Amino acid sequence: MPQYKLNVNGTAYSVTVDNEDTPLLWVLRDIIGLTGTKYGCGIEICGACMVLMDGEAEKSCDKSVSEAVGRKIITVEGLAADPQGKAVQAAWEAHQVPQCGFCQPGMMIAATGALKDGHRGREIAEEIENICMCGTYERIKKACQTL
Repeated sequence: MPQYKLNVNGTAYSVTVDNEDTPLLWVLRDIIGLTGTKYGCGIEICGACMVLMDGEAEKSCDKSVSEAVGRKIITVEGLAADPQGKAVQAAWEAHQVPQCGFCQPGMMIAATGALKDGHRGREIAEEIENICMCGTYERIKKACQTL
């Protein structure tokens, strides 16, 4: 069985998987135990599975564990240790964005990635492609406008 070393939220993990094509999402949730990253659609559409990989927002349901080796991965659990992530968390809290909260980890990751790319305010909201069934988009836009 393949074994990989991953850097997740600043911590080094050594993981053993059945297959090198195992999605990063399942490694994060089932092996490492970081369940903030959610499984939504499984076909790279909804964005519930977003993580930052070297500062870029990526959908972890479509990334294999082997693709994550040597990259710095940040999940929603690690946002508080990241300056841009912390700003996004504060904006989400100030505008009471989450309703059910299922999609919010992915949206916060997407917003953090956009902020890291130099986007500000409305541009950040436009970069978020995640799907929210609760319809908190107006609060998301307001939170993004403060970034």
